[in-house]
Amino acid sequence: MTYRDLDISNKQKYYSLLCNIITQERRQTIEKVIDLRTDWFVPVIENIHKAQNASAVLRTCDCLGLQEVRVVENNNKFSVTDDISLGANKWLNIRKYNSGDNNTKLCFDDLRAEGYKIIATMPHDNDIDLQQVDITQKTAIVFGSEVEGISQQAIQNADCFMKIPMYGFTESFNISVSAAITLHYLTDKLRNSKIDWHLSEEKRLDTLIAWASQSITSKDKIEKELLSRVLNTK
Repeated sequence: MTYRDLDISNKQKYYSLLCNIITQERRQTIEKVIDLRTDWFVPVIENIHKAQNASAVLRTCDCLGLQEVRVVENNNKFSVTDDISLGANKWLNIRKYNSGDNNTKLCFDDLRAEGYKIIATMPHDNDIDLQQVDITQKTAIVFGSEVEGISQQAIQNADCFMKIPMYGFTESFNISVSAAITLHYLTDKLRNSKIDWHLSEEKRLDTLIAWASQSITSKDKIEKELLSRVLNTK
């Protein structure tokens, strides 16, 4: 059993106990950041070749307050370059899909079950410009590999297609640049809307506990002790 198996009330007790272990400064920092986190938009990184590009996307996500990232590994293993990500991966919920024959569809199926619309970033006969994206529904944005672009599986299973307007001779942006432009525009538009884009209470607690736990040593031992105290509280 882990803290994630607790109900919300017991998670709150667990977090309170954990806050007695970490510094007040750390608690204030993570609670300030969590209030700016959102899972309204979820980037999907599909089959990225270069670690530096994947790392740059993660760093962008953390800086923009995006908590959830999905990674599809069809032919390429996802890896992170620390001097580019600057530890951003430690603060994100990264879910990988790499165990099936069609990892892209598995990822999309999960996202739809969670209520997300899926937009593939690529030119298409029926595409829309970035500025035309409807932000009133939770949305996953798919970014393809540097070489092949978005896979046929993604094209066949996406709900719609989006492109970033360009005005030069080059046909496309680098993947990390494309993600930065797209996610900055959409999150800025979201934060200036009346949409309640904050994390749910339970996801907020789960994230706070995960972040606070990074500040302590012997995490497994501490988790076991705190779980025992929470479950034995009458």
